[in-house]
Amino acid sequence: MDLTRFMDPLEALSDCALCPRECHADRFSSKLGYCKSDVSFNISSICIHRGEEPVISGKNGICNIFFTNCNLQCSYCQNWQISRNLPGRKSTEMRLEEVIREIMAILDTGIDLIGFVSPSHVIPQMKVIISAIESLGYHPVKVYNSNGYDEVETLRSLEGMIDVYLPDFKYMEPDIACEYSAARDYPEVASLALKEMYRQKGAALHMAENGTAESGIIIRHLVLPGQVENSRRVLQFIAGDVSPRLHISLMSQYYPTPGVCNHPLLNRSLLKQEYDEVVGELNRLGLHNGWIQELESGGNYIPDFERDHPFE
Repeated sequence: MDLTRFMDPLEALSDCALCPRECHADRFSSKLGYCKSDVSFNISSICIHRGEEPVISGKNGICNIFFTNCNLQCSYCQNWQISRNLPGRKSTEMRLEEVIREIMAILDTGIDLIGFVSPSHVIPQMKVIISAIESLGYHPVKVYNSNGYDEVETLRSLEGMIDVYLPDFKYMEPDIACEYSAARDYPEVASLALKEMYRQKGAALHMAENGTAESGIIIRHLVLPGQVENSRRVLQFIAGDVSPRLHISLMSQYYPTPGVCNHPLLNRSLLKQEYDEVVGELNRLGLHNGWIQELESGGNYIPDFERDHPFE
């Protein structure tokens, strides 16, 4: 399986400005940027995931590719085992041939969606994977599952390649974005990124005959303990500045990870009153498309990336 002809997108990593950090690092060298990622295919897990939104997982699940490291460092990240940009961590580098074989094995079971999880800092690697898969006759629905901290120019390069955008929209409060994710500019950056996704896809979520998404946008928002006002502002921005017809996945699944066990707010689960207030704002704003998680979801979606299958 000779896939070397698909490697051209990796050239962008010699002066990397893929994400809003704009490090301009040469990722072919040892002098890496914020995400501490090089030009390799650093992937923690390629697996079937059945715990996404109903239109993403469907009946059979989605083939998810979990990249390591991240251009955000959220203190409460549920994927903290693989998202921390730590020096000297055991390598998870895979050869492209290995990646493609594992993906094909899953797609051959009848699954027809492929999700790229936390891809903002590895867009060239994602492009290589997509080109290689398609050259072999596979054309799954491609889902871009990001933290929302995306560069507009990079998103423009994905137009026509990505079918479904599945971004987080975490914050409209710069101070919280700075404290929790080391990204004070997150509200501004994510706002522009969402508007670019909306320009490409519009508000409608187009569905296949089997009930899975084929094209469109689904915005995820995780309600955090003690941050009801931040959630209100996020929803107000979506409804007022983008479109109230967009599909929202309102999430209550927050669960305190070891990194926040001593934090005065993040060391606990979400309260019913907090979540009810945010759900009330969602309804008041007319954001009627999408999904609302049950409050009891906290703790049900905790992955363990030490296992071969993180979600089983």
